[in-house]
Amino acid sequence: MSPPLRSALRALAISFVPETATATDAQWILLESRIEQALAARPAALRRQLALFLRLLDATARLRYRNRLSTLDAVRRTALLEWFAGSPVLRFRRGIWGLRTLILLGWYTQPSVIAALGYRASPAGWEARR
Repeated sequence: MSPPLRSALRALAISFVPETATATDAQWILLESRIEQALAARPAALRRQLALFLRLLDATARLRYRNRLSTLDAVRRTALLEWFAGSPVLRFRRGIWGLRTLILLGWYTQPSVIAALGYRASPAGWEARR
Protein backbone atom coordinates (compact mmCIF):
# COMPACT_ATOMS: atom_id res chain seq x y z
CA MET A 1 0.00 0.00 0.00
CA SER A 2 1.41 3.37 -0.97
CA PRO A 3 2.00 6.00 1.77
CA PRO A 4 -0.84 8.32 0.60
CA LEU A 5 -3.31 5.41 0.58
CA ARG A 6 -2.02 4.23 3.95
CA SER A 7 -2.54 7.68 5.51
CA ALA A 8 -6.04 7.92 4.00
CA LEU A 9 -6.89 4.45 5.33
CA ARG A 10 -5.65 5.40 8.80
CA ALA A 11 -7.73 8.56 8.76
CA LEU A 12 -10.79 6.52 7.83
CA ALA A 13 -10.00 4.02 10.57
CA ILE A 14 -9.94 6.79 13.15
CA SER A 15 -13.30 8.02 11.87
CA PHE A 16 -14.92 4.58 11.86
CA VAL A 17 -13.27 3.23 15.04
CA PRO A 18 -12.17 6.14 17.27
CA GLU A 19 -10.12 3.76 19.46
CA THR A 20 -7.63 3.42 16.61
CA ALA A 21 -6.43 6.96 17.32
CA THR A 22 -4.34 5.50 20.15
CA ALA A 23 -3.25 2.37 18.28
CA THR A 24 0.36 1.30 18.49
CA ASP A 25 2.54 0.84 15.43
CA ALA A 26 2.18 -2.93 15.82
CA GLN A 27 -1.62 -2.62 15.88
CA TRP A 28 -1.59 -0.48 12.72
CA ILE A 29 0.65 -2.98 10.96
CA LEU A 30 -1.65 -5.83 11.97
CA LEU A 31 -4.75 -3.89 10.90
CA GLU A 32 -3.26 -3.23 7.48
CA SER A 33 -2.04 -6.81 7.07
CA ARG A 34 -5.49 -8.19 7.97
CA ILE A 35 -7.04 -5.93 5.35
CA GLU A 36 -4.45 -6.98 2.79
CA GLN A 37 -5.11 -10.67 3.62
CA ALA A 38 -8.84 -10.18 3.15
CA LEU A 39 -8.30 -8.42 -0.17
CA ALA A 40 -5.81 -11.00 -1.44
CA ALA A 41 -8.68 -13.43 -1.97
CA ARG A 42 -10.61 -10.88 -4.02
CA PRO A 43 -10.25 -10.16 -7.74
CA ALA A 44 -7.56 -7.68 -8.77
CA ALA A 45 -10.24 -5.45 -10.27
CA LEU A 46 -11.89 -5.06 -6.87
CA ARG A 47 -8.56 -4.15 -5.26
CA ARG A 48 -7.98 -1.53 -7.95
CA GLN A 49 -11.48 -0.10 -7.40
CA LEU A 50 -10.83 0.15 -3.68
CA ALA A 51 -7.55 1.98 -4.21
CA LEU A 52 -9.25 4.28 -6.72
CA PHE A 53 -12.04 4.98 -4.24
CA LEU A 54 -9.50 5.93 -1.55
CA ARG A 55 -7.89 8.30 -4.04
CA LEU A 56 -11.33 9.73 -4.89
CA LEU A 57 -12.07 10.36 -1.20
CA ASP A 58 -8.72 12.10 -0.82
CA ALA A 59 -9.22 14.18 -3.97
CA THR A 60 -12.71 15.20 -2.88
CA ALA A 61 -11.34 16.29 0.50
CA ARG A 62 -8.73 18.39 -1.29
CA LEU A 63 -11.31 20.02 -3.56
CA ARG A 64 -13.90 20.63 -0.88
CA TYR A 65 -11.73 21.48 2.13
CA ARG A 66 -8.29 22.14 0.61
CA ASN A 67 -6.78 19.43 2.81
CA ARG A 68 -5.93 15.80 2.37
CA LEU A 69 -8.25 13.28 3.97
CA SER A 70 -5.55 12.46 6.53
CA THR A 71 -5.23 16.09 7.67
CA LEU A 72 -8.93 16.94 7.89
CA ASP A 73 -10.35 17.54 11.34
CA ALA A 74 -12.83 14.95 12.59
CA VAL A 75 -15.91 17.08 11.89
CA ARG A 76 -15.03 17.70 8.25
CA ARG A 77 -13.88 14.13 7.67
CA THR A 78 -17.15 12.82 9.13
CA ALA A 79 -19.16 15.23 6.98
CA LEU A 80 -17.34 14.04 3.88
CA LEU A 81 -17.89 10.38 4.75
CA GLU A 82 -21.56 10.98 5.48
CA TRP A 83 -21.93 12.75 2.15
CA PHE A 84 -20.48 9.72 0.33
CA ALA A 85 -22.48 7.28 2.48
CA GLY A 86 -25.72 9.12 1.63
CA SER A 87 -24.89 9.65 -2.02
CA PRO A 88 -27.42 8.68 -4.68
CA VAL A 89 -24.51 6.90 -6.39
CA LEU A 90 -24.69 3.27 -5.26
CA ARG A 91 -20.97 2.64 -5.79
CA PHE A 92 -20.08 5.46 -3.39
CA ARG A 93 -22.36 4.04 -0.70
CA ARG A 94 -20.97 0.54 -1.24
CA GLY A 95 -17.42 1.91 -1.19
CA ILE A 96 -17.91 3.55 2.21
CA TRP A 97 -19.51 0.44 3.70
CA GLY A 98 -16.84 -1.77 2.17
CA LEU A 99 -14.02 0.32 3.62
CA ARG A 100 -15.76 0.44 6.98
CA THR A 101 -16.16 -3.34 6.97
CA LEU A 102 -12.50 -3.88 6.13
CA ILE A 103 -11.39 -1.51 8.89
CA LEU A 104 -13.65 -3.21 11.43
CA LEU A 105 -12.23 -6.57 10.35
CA GLY A 106 -8.67 -5.28 10.66
CA TRP A 107 -9.22 -3.83 14.13
CA TYR A 108 -11.59 -6.20 15.89
CA THR A 109 -9.75 -9.39 14.88
CA GLN A 110 -6.57 -8.38 16.70
CA PRO A 111 -5.81 -10.48 19.78
CA SER A 112 -5.04 -7.41 21.93
CA VAL A 113 -8.35 -5.78 21.00
CA ILE A 114 -10.29 -9.00 21.54
CA ALA A 115 -8.72 -9.38 25.00
CA ALA A 116 -9.41 -5.74 25.90
CA LEU A 117 -13.06 -6.22 24.99
CA GLY A 118 -13.29 -9.39 27.06
CA TYR A 119 -14.54 -11.39 24.09
CA ARG A 120 -14.29 -15.08 24.91
CA ALA A 121 -15.95 -16.88 22.00
CA SER A 122 -14.23 -20.01 20.76
CA PRO A 123 -14.63 -22.30 17.77
CA ALA A 124 -15.10 -25.07 20.34
CA GLY A 125 -18.36 -23.43 21.44
CA TRP A 126 -19.61 -23.60 25.01
CA GLU A 127 -17.32 -26.54 25.78
CA ALA A 128 -14.35 -24.16 25.74
CA ARG A 129 -15.84 -22.14 28.61
CA ARG A 130 -16.24 -25.10 30.96
